[in-house]
Amino acid sequence: MPFRKFGFHSAILKAVQKAGYTRPTPVQEAAIPKVMQGHDVIAIAQTGTGKTAAFVLPLLHRLANPERQQQPRAIRVLMLAPTRELAAQIMENIRAYGQGLPVRVAAIYGGVDEAAQIKVLQSGVHIVVATPGRLLDLTGRLRTDFRALDVLVLDEADRMLDMGFLPDIEKIVATLPKRRQTLMFSATFPKEVESLARRFQYQPKMVQIGKRSSPADTVNQSIYEVPAHLKGPLLLELLKQPEFRKVLVFTRMKDGADRLTEFLKAAGVKAAKLHSSRSQEQRNLALQDFKDGKSQVLVATDIVARGIDIDDVSHVVNFDFPVNPQDYIHRIGRTGRAEASGEALSFVPEYDLNLLHILELTLARRLLRKRLKNFNYRAPVPPIKPGEKPLRRDWRKRTREMETRKSTPPPREHRAPAPRAKPSSEGS
Repeated sequence: MPFRKFGFHSAILKAVQKAGYTRPTPVQEAAIPKVMQGHDVIAIAQTGTGKTAAFVLPLLHRLANPERQQQPRAIRVLMLAPTRELAAQIMENIRAYGQGLPVRVAAIYGGVDEAAQIKVLQSGVHIVVATPGRLLDLTGRLRTDFRALDVLVLDEADRMLDMGFLPDIEKIVATLPKRRQTLMFSATFPKEVESLARRFQYQPKMVQIGKRSSPADTVNQSIYEVPAHLKGPLLLELLKQPEFRKVLVFTRMKDGADRLTEFLKAAGVKAAKLHSSRSQEQRNLALQDFKDGKSQVLVATDIVARGIDIDDVSHVVNFDFPVNPQDYIHRIGRTGRAEASGEALSFVPEYDLNLLHILELTLARRLLRKRLKNFNYRAPVPPIKPGEKPLRRDWRKRTREMETRKSTPPPREHRAPAPRAKPSSEGS
């Protein structure tokens, strides 16, 4: 078995074989030896390439070594993730790969009963997988002891180190031992974030597979330039095609996800929605129904864009075009995973063409433009129904404004002629 060369514990090799791994992926091949040697690591690899296993497997092997179990109930590894869904997924991977090992693990994130999480922490665990907010809340009240901690892992590290999470990360790191191993894994890692990351690491080893900030080659990408008011009808037409069997649709805002889900359901499409305003039970149910094939479409915000592994997603649709290229790369990485092929479509109204231009400059390529045959791209903007409350930034108003700008020539500027200068008497 190819994984034997890493010297893993026999129980881990059995679990890897059961999970269906036949050979290490490039990021696993490069990162696992460095992690096992105790180096700090920054690992950048495309989505769907097995980054989670690249840090979970060597850390489980370390905990399986009885010589290192000096404090059997102490927290040895802390893994931080930006979303509840990603934390829960890492937890599932640890349980799958750690079958047969005496390793205790706890998941700490919001949206669920904290009493059970407190009980698990107090009983003693080796690995904690957490989102920063809930971890700070619980460890502050429980005075959690991190003195035995060996390893800190930041998954989706670029997201964890942006300005939204950075204050919480700094507070957490301040409670950890200075002598520790720090691992950072992500699909995108801008240069400015890399310089920030080095504040938390000591002489990190860099592992980079493929181009930095680039999507997987297994994803076919295309663009539909379409007016904003026709994005919904265009999506419905595409969903009628048999190959659109399992479709993940991204919106920018939660209310946009709500409206689109209701629109699809009204048209007879089996759709579910997932965003941060839903309860954890609702989020789990929506994700599970989509994984099980009970929903053809999952409409979600960017909380699903990072790290979530859903098998056999046929298409990713950017219903609302992402604001920055990193979000685009993470979104479309939900398809074309584990060397399978996938399709990513993006709807781009005129007012988002500048964002598309920035993305293409980042990718250093022009994305394929497509048009759906027999679809009316010039359909008029529907009127607001009686009693319907217009949105603060109503897409109907924006579309009308664009059409008015297109059809009305810009007014000519009328300027009063400049006064003629009087002849100078100098030199006469």
